[in-house]
Amino acid sequence: MGGMKTETSLRIILAGLVLALLGACATFPKSGQAALVGTWTNSLGTVWMIKADGTFDVDLKHQGKRDAWGTCLVEGDTVTLIRTGGINPKGCEGKGVYKFSRPDKDSLQFTLVSDACKLRKKNVLLAWHRK
Repeated sequence: MGGMKTETSLRIILAGLVLALLGACATFPKSGQAALVGTWTNSLGTVWMIKADGTFDVDLKHQGKRDAWGTCLVEGDTVTLIRTGGINPKGCEGKGVYKFSRPDKDSLQFTLVSDACKLRKKNVLLAWHRK
């Protein structure tokens, strides 16, 4: 009788561990501000540091210092990017609006909603990987 209780207890513990591990695999945020927070890089070598306070820094020239910075306003899976300092190419005075997705914990992708800034579109629309 004692062996059956031990076997049942082990099954319950094992089932709990399996559920905990499955839950841990899917815990990265897929929408909202937290989904964007981190240091990201794309195939051009651009480094984009997105902070939890809704600000960001961009290193376009790969020299280890910020070339542009601004704010990002997130609603669900839509982000509005607003440059507040640094380089200001022609046509980049306004905001850029993008939908984003997180295919996995180390990837970030964007689709264009609206943006007149060619340089921002060129960078943002590439695949981003956690640095």
